[in-house]
Amino acid sequence: MKSKLFVPASRPELFVKALASEADALSFDLEDAVSEARKPEARAHLRDFLLQSSDALNASDRFGGKTLIVRVNAIDSPHFEADLAAVVQTGVNLINLPKPRSADDVRAAATALDAAERTNGVSEPIGLLLNIESPGALRRSFELASAHPRVKGLQLGLGDLFEPLGIARRENAAIQQAMFALSMAAGEAGVFAYDSAFADIRDQAGFQAEARLARSLGFIGKSCIHPSQIALANAIFQPTPDEIAHAQRVVEAAAEADAAGRGAYVVDGKMIDGPFVARARVIVAQAASKIASKQDRGAQP
Repeated sequence: MKSKLFVPASRPELFVKALASEADALSFDLEDAVSEARKPEARAHLRDFLLQSSDALNASDRFGGKTLIVRVNAIDSPHFEADLAAVVQTGVNLINLPKPRSADDVRAAATALDAAERTNGVSEPIGLLLNIESPGALRRSFELASAHPRVKGLQLGLGDLFEPLGIARRENAAIQQAMFALSMAAGEAGVFAYDSAFADIRDQAGFQAEARLARSLGFIGKSCIHPSQIALANAIFQPTPDEIAHAQRVVEAAAEADAAGRGAYVVDGKMIDGPFVARARVIVAQAASKIASKQDRGAQP
């Protein structure tokens, strides 16, 4: 999930265009991108879209293999339950929960998700992606991430986190510290870390710099608020040819070392042991997945 494109649920004319994009994931937004007056309308648009052609096609075919995410309204809002009732449908992979304040909020959201799945006949469990958007949530990131097995990832919301505190959104030292804290919490909880949106659409260099920082700190991808940002995110969060080649040499050397009973060894002038091998295997798997995805697209009529 290198790239995730936000799509306002109040703009149904964008839904099919978003599906045709190169984004790995789509995040249909019922929260910040939709005005209060239009939330019921947006909810209905999205529900209709999620249910369309369900008799003829399975979810993977309908949505082009993309990860489908819905950002609902906060659990303490008057819209939360209605949002879940509408959008907990087959094919949705993650519910993006904004502004969780405590582990109790996460558990309550999971319970509500259970009920909505039963009501709507959804057999494949839907995960939770938690937005970390306040100082308290950042401090409690591990507690939130480990509150329930449905939690699959933590997503950083730098605008909501920084602006109320008067912290400049482009202050690199603050960004790095927030990213590091969230990445450590996600790693301890065994979930993924996902990067924030970048509001200045015209500043591609700024988007790329922030994405590179996120990748270097263990994030798996970056949110995109405009289609022009998708290719940038996909390129940055995909291993480079040099990284893939080195990883392949590490994996091969690891197999030889295991056979010889060696615990540490040198590859490309670098000392290698278990953690480096684990990372190399992830990179090789990512490269193989990319090749398989290209082959699948080429085989489609």
